[in-house]
Amino acid sequence: MQTASSPSLTATDCHVASNSAELADHYAVRRRVFVVEQGIFDEDDRDSRDDDERTVHVLGLVDGRVGGGVRLYPLDAAGELWKGDRLAVLPEHRANHLGARLVRYAVATAGSRGGRRMVAHIQLPNVRFFEHLGWRAGGPPAPFHGVEHRLMSIGLEDPSPAQPAEPAASGPGR
Repeated sequence: MQTASSPSLTATDCHVASNSAELADHYAVRRRVFVVEQGIFDEDDRDSRDDDERTVHVLGLVDGRVGGGVRLYPLDAAGELWKGDRLAVLPEHRANHLGARLVRYAVATAGSRGGRRMVAHIQLPNVRFFEHLGWRAGGPPAPFHGVEHRLMSIGLEDPSPAQPAEPAASGPGR
């Protein structure tokens, strides 16, 4: 018997944060995951990318409640190379496939804005998850914000898996 809390009965949705309240919700999720839970940042994970008008902040909702977020932005002037980062899903929503929805939404959004490739630094325990979503690793693991990550990439125009990213293509973003 399934209950209302079963993942198969849970409605998930993703959309771009469109006002200051939604942006505050986005930052709150990131703070809870990256500062409180993981301890990667001391007080806040926000940086100059958050103030860039080209940065897209996405919210993930579970049954209408904020459950996660992801940030993406172009790394080049032409908007062909994008970076996805700060993927954060609250612990109570990790069984609802919200992370996969957020990643797919970010990839589709970057592609719809002219992107040809997206890169991301992925924490090592999450590499297989991203491979399952079509991402490919490029280069060996390396520390990023003090935690071992792997640079990964995906093509945005062609649904087939992308070639591994060049480490130098990651740009200055976080």
